[in-house]
Order: sequence, then C-alpha cells, then structure tokens
Amino acid sequence: MRITVLGAGTMGSGIAHAAATAGHEVALRDVEASYVEDGIDGIDATLAEGVERGKVTDAERAAALDRITGTTELAEAAAGADLVVEAVPEDAELKRETLADVETHVDDDAVLASNTSALSVTELAGALERPERLLGLHFFNPVHLMGLVEVVVAERTDDATLATARAFVDSLGKETVEVRDSPGFASSRLGVALGVEAIRMYETGVAGVADIDAAMELGYNHPMGPLELTDVVGLDVRLDILEHLREELGERFRPPQALKRKVHAGKLGKKTGEGFYVWADGEAVRPADEPAAGDADGAGAER
Repeated sequence: MRITVLGAGTMGSGIAHAAATAGHEVALRDVEASYVEDGIDGIDATLAEGVERGKVTDAERAAALDRITGTTELAEAAAGADLVVEAVPEDAELKRETLADVETHVDDDAVLASNTSALSVTELAGALERPERLLGLHFFNPVHLMGLVEVVVAERTDDATLATARAFVDSLGKETVEVRDSPGFASSRLGVALGVEAIRMYETGVAGVADIDAAMELGYNHPMGPLELTDVVGLDVRLDILEHLREELGERFRPPQALKRKVHAGKLGKKTGEGFYVWADGEAVRPADEPAAGDADGAGAER
C-alpha cells in the first residue's frame, strides 16, 4: 500500500513510522518543512533506540526510513495514495478542511481516515463529496508500541472502505476494535472517565499523584496510572476531549479546575516538562506536588 499521513506531529509521525516499518511506502506531509523534518528526525531517533535495544536491525531501520518521503505539498503527498490518514490537530473545522482538500487530489478508490480521538467522524465526512470513503482510525501513543487501533464506522462508511482499513491495520500487526461513531467512541470515553475521576481525587485531597497511580498500576495491573497517562497524552488534549464530551454527554465529563489551572499555566505534561509529574529526558522524575530531593521546605513544588 501507498500511505499518506497528513500531520507530522507525535501521532502522524508515529503512524508513518509504523506503516514504513511494516513495508508500506509513506508520504508524510505537514504545512511547514521544519515540522516534516522534525517528524522524520523523531522517527529516526525512535528506530535508533530500537536498534540499541536489539528490537530493530540497522538494515530494518534504514529500509523503513527509505520508505518515508517528506513534503509540504498536498498534491504530491496524495498522488497515488491507497489510504490517507489525517492526523492534524484535534480541531473539527481544520480536519474538515484538510479532508475536503485532500479528496480533490486522491484517486477515486482511495480510502480516507481520521485519527481523531473523540470528534464525530460522521460530521467530518460531511465535508466530502464521497463521505462513504471515510472512517476513523484511532491510533494510540506511542504508535509503534501500542497494539490497538480503534476503527470508527461513520454513518455512511461503506464495506470497501472498512475492508481496506482492516487490511492496513492487520499489516501493521495490530488488533482492531470496531465501534459505531459516537462521542468519545469507546477508548477515549472510558479512558477519560478514569482520568477525570483520578484528577478529581487529586484535587480534593483523597490521595497524592503517586498513590492514585499506584492504586491502578498495582491493584488493577494497569501499565501506567491515569495521571501519568494524562501527562503522556497531554493535559491540553485531555481538556479538549473533556469539553467536547461534556457538551455531548453532560456534566459527568466536566473538566476539573485542577486540570484547567495546569493547562492555563502551560503545564501540559511530558511535552512541556511538567504536568502532574515533573519530566526529564522523557521520564517521570517525581510528582509535581512533591519537593525535589534536597528541597526540604518544598520551594518550587506545586501546592
């Protein structure tokens, strides 16, 4: 398959990485050349880490990188694509504009997919001349490690589109769950519900960040606690999803003030170095509400 990925950020570059590693030719497109370069550099770094850990050979790394072409030109990226995966920021109007634009450049049999984690795929499809060719392919971060892709079937998604999407996910060695288009789908709705309750517990002093996460990691065998996961996903992303779900499903998804305060302060999690945890070199160092080692009076720690 020839795969086009629109958006070279964390998710877009992750999807491009997974597709290229699986043997697909990939066009990675973004609006600025620097974004494309950063995306490909990130893929290279992740593959290099895989080589160091013995998960990837040097030859496999080189072959995967050779399969990826970066560009800022939409027509160039879309030419000959069998599947286009839109992975631009989680803004409904931007996604609609991007999908409508790319539809004018692809062949009649090309399938379009959105990597949205919560927005209505049926509404996004309304921007297309042929809405039956669109569905949701919700990947999880980090894409190259996570084994699940949520396939979101919109109101007018046809069988041929669904079959192509399933074949692509199968080729990546990942599993699918198929859901009907509804607010938050299955994964975001359940994941955010757990995350928002964990934030409320932290906010009301039920327990500290590390203890809340340990309860789920050790008591329920979750690989990562809900507050650390919120940091990895991005507090701003979680806030956007909560606001959307509150509008669609009601007050049980009302964003906690603690989350809003951190977002307004620019504490967005792993990508900014602080959220519910303090991060260094990609690792959670300590909860942000605990003083650093040697800081006996807690100066600089979150209150």
